[in-house]
Amino acid sequence: MKRKLFLFGGDKPWDSSEWTASDDRVRGGKSQSYLDCSSSCSTAKFHGTLDIATLGGAGFASQRTAGNDRNWDLSDYDGIEIKVAEADTKRYTFIVKDTLLPRNPDNGREQATISWEYDFCVSPSELERGSVATFWIPWSALKPTYRGKEKKHADKLKTAEVKRFSIMNRSFFGDQEGEFSLSLQSISAVFKCESEDDVTSETQTLATDLAEAEKGWASEKEKAMLELNSQANGEHVGRPRYMDVGVTLWWVIFWGAVVILLWK
Repeated sequence: MKRKLFLFGGDKPWDSSEWTASDDRVRGGKSQSYLDCSSSCSTAKFHGTLDIATLGGAGFASQRTAGNDRNWDLSDYDGIEIKVAEADTKRYTFIVKDTLLPRNPDNGREQATISWEYDFCVSPSELERGSVATFWIPWSALKPTYRGKEKKHADKLKTAEVKRFSIMNRSFFGDQEGEFSLSLQSISAVFKCESEDDVTSETQTLATDLAEAEKGWASEKEKAMLELNSQANGEHVGRPRYMDVGVTLWWVIFWGAVVILLWK
């Protein structure tokens, strides 16, 4: 198993045909989004206009993976890694779905299911000097929502049955609007048995334990050498001299008592 599975970008070039718009126009809004791939297909630019006036402060523009018959088994991985090449300072939402339902026969709209969401934004300092901003999203960081509201006591995300990915720009109840732009380098599933910080910490702990053990061995060796030297000099080892005096005095008292009893 690979430690990193590129889902989009990386060794799996971006393809705009794999994505489709899902904007608030389905609810009468006027927001609009696009996903354009670079000439080398190494990045994908998610951009458009977020309108909040039409729907009274609400609004969203998003791109999602096309088709309802796709399935990604990511159960061997620990989460998602997103690499951003360029961005504005607006907030974006990454969305995962593990369940899709048929369209409502009455109105033709897609029926709502639980979405697993993660909000992020890129600060200007993260993209200085042509660097790439990286967002690590463990499965536990994805928040379950239903119709835009947090879903309490939801079942766990079925990582073996991922059906859809989405990138969204939403108003957050009127907090943002207008043009937006986010250039993605890659979206990957990542297996992290341990982080570099964990490895460093474990190495330091082992080094400390080894140093303590070496001190203990040196101390035991020193005691053994002292005992051998003391035995060679006819000395008692392992107890203070006052203990030897006490033992001698005890024997004197004992034999003195015996002599007194015999004399009587």
